[in-house]
Amino acid sequence: MKIDILSIFPEMFSGMLSESIIHKAIQKDIVNIQVTDFRRFAEGKHQVVDDYPYGGGAGMLLKAQPIFDAVEDVKQANIKPRIILMDPAGKPFNQKMAEEFAKEEQLIFICGHYEGYDERIREHLVTDEVSIGDYILTGGEIGAMAMTDSIVRLLPGALGNADSALFDSFSSGLLEHPHYTRPADFRGMKVPDVLLSGNHAKIEEWRNKESLRRTFLRRKDLLGTYHLSEKEEKWLLEIKEECEEGKR
Repeated sequence: MKIDILSIFPEMFSGMLSESIIHKAIQKDIVNIQVTDFRRFAEGKHQVVDDYPYGGGAGMLLKAQPIFDAVEDVKQANIKPRIILMDPAGKPFNQKMAEEFAKEEQLIFICGHYEGYDERIREHLVTDEVSIGDYILTGGEIGAMAMTDSIVRLLPGALGNADSALFDSFSSGLLEHPHYTRPADFRGMKVPDVLLSGNHAKIEEWRNKESLRRTFLRRKDLLGTYHLSEKEEKWLLEIKEECEEGKR
């Protein structure tokens, strides 16, 4: 996969590219990530990338020309890239979207600053407008980093254990179950006996039920779109009864 990030602050990405899973994926040629300062595509002596909005108003807008030219420069031949505009008005980013983007050959992120973008960028250039949450950041760089991390870890070979991404929270539609490691007894706090039993069928059942329990307790909204099996419906009733019993 090829990922291009357009930003007027490219140095912000140096840490992300030189550490952890992303760095390893780059070393293994799983992904090629390039950060481009789109200011160098701006016309004129001073390479200005923003201007006042027509009709007046507060703040400055990113001009269309530098961004259009930068996108045209980084686009790979014979590939139709997904061009992602980081914007608080975009669709909320989620795991399903990360899985969709991970199948693409090229992604181009546009990181904005100032008050916003010339509307022609939205209408005639980008394929996706995405937000990482209902809050405002100084620019799109942090959002692009978060999305890049989420997408790269899904690429084949990026994680040491190929099954890790399959069991992440949200990948199955539910939150991930609790995890424990050694020692089995830490300051009187013990690992559930089932995890020490060696009975893999029982362990898998415990994990699935606890995944459902955690989702019910923390993110009931996810259950609205999740199709429960007969066994999961039975577990959910048990979980609800246990919760009611705990309130008494």
